[in-house]
Amino acid sequence: MDMSHSILRTMGVLLSLSIFAGCAQAPKEPPGPPPPQNLLGTTDELQLVTELSVNLAAQYGGEHILVVLEIDNTLLTSDQGGYTNPCRPVKAGEEPLSSAMRPTQNDAAQQVRRIQEAGMKAIVVTSRAPDCRNQTFEDLRSNDLNFAASAWRPASGNPEQFLPNGADRPVVYEEGVFFTDGQNKGQMLKAFLEKTGDPKPVLIVMADSSKEDLNAVMKIFSWTDTKVHAWRYTREQSIAVASGP
Repeated sequence: MDMSHSILRTMGVLLSLSIFAGCAQAPKEPPGPPPPQNLLGTTDELQLVTELSVNLAAQYGGEHILVVLEIDNTLLTSDQGGYTNPCRPVKAGEEPLSSAMRPTQNDAAQQVRRIQEAGMKAIVVTSRAPDCRNQTFEDLRSNDLNFAASAWRPASGNPEQFLPNGADRPVVYEEGVFFTDGQNKGQMLKAFLEKTGDPKPVLIVMADSSKEDLNAVMKIFSWTDTKVHAWRYTREQSIAVASGP
């Protein structure tokens, strides 16, 4: 009888110690952010893209976010003809584009800097051709835009032309600007990221005036672990509609 009581007392002490130890454990760390999802939206305000990008950087880490912007009709535009690429071939009967490029909205450069200062990688993926590099960098510099410091690796770029898989024409990546020469931006961007050999971004945030380019990027990355927030930027279209014929 005494032996039974001793065993029961011992078991009770062990049970009490076990409960106490469980209560004394450090609280579990709060769960991390939910996995990012694909998103397709429309905006005529770059600040919306900036604010969302900054919030995503706070959740997932700026080094895991890649912001992709277009130049023509997204960052910059021209008052001539509604087509802003100054390097496009001039067709018979057309006047060459001679007016200077201007920001689509007055604080475009400020919004880009906010993205860069939040620690994110930010690059330009443009439909312009590699032989438009000099004009393009002049357009960017004259509007206080610089992507060299926020460039996806390698920071200095690959100024030599290369032919990605599936490309018809060579492309160039230099000082954070990727010249795709009008080719499928989804294929070109995926090939570019694979070329670097670095871990892929968790999330790509893209702003572009072209619905086709946004869809191309979303489609090709839908088969990968990288999610895409694609924003069609409509500021120029909105102004054109408001001004009327």
